[in-house]
Amino acid sequence: MDPRTETDKMLAGESYDVLDPYLVSQRSKVRDLCQSLNSSKAEDEHLRRNICRDIFAKGGDTVYIQPPFFCDYGSNIELGAQVFFNFNCIVLDACRVRIGDFALFGPGVQILTPMHPLDAALRRKQLYGKPVEIGSDVWVGAGAIILPGVTIGSGTVIGAGSIVTRDIPAGVFAAGNPCRVIREISADERGTHPLAGA
Repeated sequence: MDPRTETDKMLAGESYDVLDPYLVSQRSKVRDLCQSLNSSKAEDEHLRRNICRDIFAKGGDTVYIQPPFFCDYGSNIELGAQVFFNFNCIVLDACRVRIGDFALFGPGVQILTPMHPLDAALRRKQLYGKPVEIGSDVWVGAGAIILPGVTIGSGTVIGAGSIVTRDIPAGVFAAGNPCRVIREISADERGTHPLAGA
């Protein structure tokens, strides 16, 4: 018998039972939190901050979210300082999602870690996943989709509507389906994040 929990298997990127009662309860818990966040008013800053602290494993103290926002567990999402999510962002965090300081996500960005088995019988009950790593000062344009297992280097810009299927290095502009490097970002184009020091 494998002594590990289904959570252990999930975070290790191995096949796990998505219907495990504990995982079901954790998904229900964070969906309630997201619903509370999404129905809150803009002036309820204290409430929103407390909800963000409860949702995220790290970074809830400084994240700025323009609701609605959705995630699977929240506890697998680690944010750096002053991360920004615009309207309708989705993070499916069956595996770890680590995001660096001052990362910006445009409306409708999806960050996805779950994978489904190709075998239909297994697919009815099991999932597995691959972690996603996004560096500091990354800007992901509206509607981009970041697929499981991807790493995006610091200072990179991902064009709107891109589908990121493979790693993207630091300091580049990348776009397309599949997303590919278009060019390096020049030294003249590099500046400080508009929220830095604010």
